[in-house]
Amino acid sequence: MKQKLHGRIKDKAGRLKARKITMPQARAFSVHLLTASGSFLAFLSMVAISEKHWSAAWAWLGLALFVDGIDGPIARRLNVKAVLPKWSGELLDHVIDYVTYVLLPAFALYQYGLVGGSGLSFLAAALIVVTSAIYYADTNMKAEENFFVGFPVVWNMLVFTLFVVRTPEWIAFAVVLVSAVLSFFPVYFVHPVRVKRLRGLTSFVMAVWTAAGVLAIVYYHMDAPFWLRLSMAATGIYIYCIGAVLQLFPNLGRPLHEIMR
Repeated sequence: MKQKLHGRIKDKAGRLKARKITMPQARAFSVHLLTASGSFLAFLSMVAISEKHWSAAWAWLGLALFVDGIDGPIARRLNVKAVLPKWSGELLDHVIDYVTYVLLPAFALYQYGLVGGSGLSFLAAALIVVTSAIYYADTNMKAEENFFVGFPVVWNMLVFTLFVVRTPEWIAFAVVLVSAVLSFFPVYFVHPVRVKRLRGLTSFVMAVWTAAGVLAIVYYHMDAPFWLRLSMAATGIYIYCIGAVLQLFPNLGRPLHEIMR
């Protein structure tokens, strides 16, 4: 009996030893934890939206956007997919993104009454969450040169811009409606880093938009002066439209030697 029990203990100890976590696995899993931290930031934002603390709500969503921007490059650098093949960072990222890019901005829009009365706000929020869910199921959302095909459901950026700019209610609703419809049309939207054409200009505009957003949240507490609202509007329009412009003019921003081929 003792020998049998000793054999079982030894066998379990051998299994535990075989499952010993390596340093590359620990580093890879820490990236998944970084991605998952976006869910807690989303929770903090949801609490702030419920209490109508708009500066805090957008600050938490801004931090979630920052985390989403850095976890991918870190994951590729550490080869997370190969080191931990049983854990899907992509699936985890999609879950977090839907909450922070779609669900919470829609909730903020509804709670604030950005597009008018409760009926219109409810309709706008419904458009956002339903069309975005369908968009996430699209396996062909990327085009050549890393453009997004259709509006890439970055509602966090769009709704935040509408908050800061304080657009009239009918314009805000029109922007939401057009963006929801464009999710299903083959119109290009730019990725601010991966699209090479006019990347320098686009990165600069994106940096100005980001700086203006930080000022609006941290310094002005979502009560931005006219010049800052104008900056947000101008940079936001550029980011929204430049993909379609580059689609219409396929040689715009290309080096001369590529055009002459």
